[in-house]
Amino acid sequence: MKGDSSRGESGTGETKTWRPKLILASASPRRLALLQQVGLEPDALLPADLDETPKKSELPRLLAARLAGEKAQAALKIANSRPELSGAYLIAADTVVSVGRRILPKCEVISEAAQCLRLLSGRAHRVHCGVAVIAPNGAMRRRLVETRLRFKRLSGEEVDAYLASGEWRSKAGGYAIQGLAGTFVQKIIGSYSAVVGLPLYETMSLLAGEGYPAHLFWLNRV
Repeated sequence: MKGDSSRGESGTGETKTWRPKLILASASPRRLALLQQVGLEPDALLPADLDETPKKSELPRLLAARLAGEKAQAALKIANSRPELSGAYLIAADTVVSVGRRILPKCEVISEAAQCLRLLSGRAHRVHCGVAVIAPNGAMRRRLVETRLRFKRLSGEEVDAYLASGEWRSKAGGYAIQGLAGTFVQKIIGSYSAVVGLPLYETMSLLAGEGYPAHLFWLNRV
């Protein structure tokens, strides 16, 4: 995590480039890694503790959009109490996996994961990823990204081996595409990074639209 973002001289004689502070409203190592992939290093991680239970008859895509916005607002309240984060940009996201209108859980017990894998086996499903960006002036902009995937038909041996790996834990739909379950995906239409947890194209577009100089930090990369 980078702290001081002011303009000045580094110990190696290089001039530091000023940048606005950046907050990621998540403790997800996957979302952090995606930001780092495109050259962005948050100054703070502010995960929001929210009830993510869907409302009655709430559609999967609406749930993802709502939770992204609520996470952003909750993190903003925390940031506003910390003077060192004044004037920061804030990013929040939420991912929902669905089969039709059925929302699959973020699995915490093995029976949930087993049920999800057997449901996804040989079928198409959708991953809805909501992303919200709040600018220093308090304006919030949101995007919703939908990705369609199809799993191969999973054998009992594959399901048992994946469950034994433990990779399913705390994952929406009981799998992580960037891990072992990448071998289950026959087809994907849409954003791979959204399935991992943060749609990079949309996130960078939202930041740029609010004046965040995201591409500035590419200039000195080796």
